[in-house]
This record gives sequence, structure tokens and C-alpha cells, in this order.
Amino acid sequence: MPHARLLVVGAVVAAIGILPVAVAKTSRPDPAKDRLNASDLALLGGVIELVQHDYVHPIGSADLTKDALKGMLNRLDPHSDYMDEQEFKETQADISGHFGGLGIQISSLNGVPKVIAPIDGTPADHAGLQPSDLIVAINGQSTQDMGLTKIVRLLRGDPGTKVTITILRGTKTPFDVTITREIIQVASIKSKMEPNGVGYVRITEFGENTAQDFRKAIEKLKQDSGGLKGLVLDLRNDPGGLLSAAVSIGDDFLTEGKVVSIHGRNGADDHIYRATPGELLPNTPVVVLINGASASASEIVAGALQDTKRATVMGTQSFGKGSVQTVIPLNGHGALRLTTALYYTPSGRSIQGQGILPNVVVEAPKDQQVEGGLVLRESQLQGAFKNPGTLNQNGKSGTKNENAAGDKEANAREGRSSYATPIKNDLIGTANDGQLKAALDYLAKNPGVTTGQAIRQ
Repeated sequence: MPHARLLVVGAVVAAIGILPVAVAKTSRPDPAKDRLNASDLALLGGVIELVQHDYVHPIGSADLTKDALKGMLNRLDPHSDYMDEQEFKETQADISGHFGGLGIQISSLNGVPKVIAPIDGTPADHAGLQPSDLIVAINGQSTQDMGLTKIVRLLRGDPGTKVTITILRGTKTPFDVTITREIIQVASIKSKMEPNGVGYVRITEFGENTAQDFRKAIEKLKQDSGGLKGLVLDLRNDPGGLLSAAVSIGDDFLTEGKVVSIHGRNGADDHIYRATPGELLPNTPVVVLINGASASASEIVAGALQDTKRATVMGTQSFGKGSVQTVIPLNGHGALRLTTALYYTPSGRSIQGQGILPNVVVEAPKDQQVEGGLVLRESQLQGAFKNPGTLNQNGKSGTKNENAAGDKEANAREGRSSYATPIKNDLIGTANDGQLKAALDYLAKNPGVTTGQAIRQ
């Protein structure tokens, strides 16, 4: 069934949906390989007929088929899924960063939706939701094993209507939060000047207009400063988004070489994204801030700038989502979101299950951390892939990432925290932001350092 496909590197389903990335060609499966056994189809059809005939309540074959497809895809890994036609259409509103809902990114932890991060300025942000909050009920209905797509549908609604969600935060008693839905218009770039000629740019997600808005923000900072002496690129609490936007922004800092490469089971899925000549801020020191809620596209940018020694990465270990999903439309029957490849940093490191380890580890001050919060990582999601190791010269993975971010023994020896509690969302980028202060101090003490010190390979 050949169709156009959309590549997805977004970390999570949002309150809200997924973010497709780029159109690719679909290769036809080899009919001689992995042919579906007729007895398997007969078993599936027979069970559907049996349920239709004997189940205590009437149920249509379309509902049973949809649920069978969802079960099939959901069992593969945390990010593969089947979307029916209505769900697929709903996700298209998210492509432009304009949609109805609450404004949160969520993943699933043991069958319960977990907040990766609220989007700045949205109802979820104003209601005080924090990274790692568990949504245990929606309007009094338990969310256990409900499925992210159905949860997204329950959280959506007409602007002005209300939804009550029950939050479990750390060891606290669960509490209810009633939120009024709004049309969500995402401004993914926030920028300002800091003291001593240092610019600050925060990317909250990688959307359709992020790369263009990023360049506009940099040009304005350059004009306002008369020439930037440094830049802090803040990717904390950024769950990812469009691969194309991540590649474009990585390219803005590089003049040559790889930005990221993608390698899958089929050679047709392999691709190397390379930098083009010229960069926005030549010879300008750059610090990239990340934390446990920085995922996917954020990790692509951080990993590219770290591997090429173009920036110093500071903060805490990132989420570790290193897989690529392909959205395959099914001719009026919805679409599959299928994991088809893994992506690798310029040096060949896989981020999957390990994430990016900062050059300089800086945790948020205790009084700025989410109370009772704990960012769990990709590797702890049900069905998550293990890290495949680094790429060899033939483009195949298998070599262990020595001293990589997920190396528990190395982390213990060097005092790294794999589960650092994130900063409260409303403090990011403010004058009281302890991690931002650390980044500014680093640039002040290293004014001539235009490249980061890469982690040991």
C-alpha cells in the first residue's frame, strides 16, 4: 500500500497530538518476505466474529478492528500507534501550532499519562501543571490504560469549555485541577538580551515556523546588542517536534559536516542531514541548556552542537528519545504512526534510552525544583528500545557508547544524576532562574571560548 509518509521525531503525544516532519516515499514491502500467514488472518477474523456474536453488549466490527490495530501498534513501543480517520484529522491542526486544548505534552508511564511539560502561556501553564505530573483521572474517569489518543480526545474540546483533571504529583495526595480550554497558538521562540551583550533564546517546541522565527530573533538580538558576545540557547522542557526545524536550527550554527543521521531497518529509511556553508553567529560563544524534559528534536540540536564542539551543553541529562516515527495514511481509514528508524548525532552516538549528558552538569536549585517531581526517562517507558550503540564505518550500530549518558557506573563515579528534578516551568528564563544564571556566569568567565568541550567518547 504505497503512500506518502510523514517522519515524526516528536517526543510525545501532546494534549493535542503529534507533529509531522517531512514527506518521504514509501517503499513497497518485498512480497517474498514476511508474508502474512492466512491462518493468522483467519484467527483475527474469527475472534472478531466471536466477540460480535457472544459479547454481552453489541459491538460493531469497525470498533473491534480499530482496537485490534491499536493494540497491535501500541505493543510495539511507546510511540507507535494507529489513528482512526477522526484522530488523524485532529492531528493536522497541530502542524501549524494552532489548535484547541490545554497546552501540555504528555507521554505514558505504566499506562498513565505523564506530563512532559506544559506549553508556556497556555491554560495548562496558567493552571500550574508541572513536568512529571501524572494525570490519573479526567472528569472523574480513570486514565489507567486508556491510551494516549483517547486521552487527547478527552482533553480537547470547544474553547471556553472546562475539563477537570486529577493530578498525582510525587508523594502528594491527588488533587483536582479544573482548566478552561482555549485555542492554543504556540509561540515557540522567546528571546531577550541579558547583561554583558549576551542573548537568550528559548525554544519551547520545534514547529513549522520555529526555524524562521529563530533567525528573526537572532537578527533582532544582534541589532539590539550591536554585536552579540554570547548566546544561551534554552531547550529545557522542549519535547521536540519537527525534524526539519531541528536540522535547520542546527545548521544555523554549523558550516559543514553532519547535523544528524537517520538509520532504519530498510536502507530506504537511511538519511544524512548535512550543514550548509555559513552560520548565524560565527565566533560567538554558545551555551545550550537542557534537562530531563528536553527530548527528540531538542536532543538532535544539543547533540549536534556538542559533537561538533560548537557549544557547551549545560544542565542535566536529557530524556533519551532517539527514534523516528513515520506517519502512513491509510486511504480514508486513518493512519499508522510507526517507528521506522533511529537517529544518531554527528559522531554516531545513539540518543535512544540514554540522552545527552551535559558538558557541565548544573541542577536546578532545590527551591526551584518541581516539588515531588521526578522526570522519568525514555528507557523507563514500557516497550522502549535499548540503546543500539554507536555507528561503525559501515553505518551499522552495535558498538557500546563508552561513557555515554546512560552509563550508570560512569554516572555514579562522576556524581551525575540520571533523574534530576526539573525546574518549575514558570521560572525558566526569569531573573531567578538558577541554571540560566550558571550559563551566564560560564560565558562571563569564558568570553573567548567559541566551542564546547565534547564529552569523552
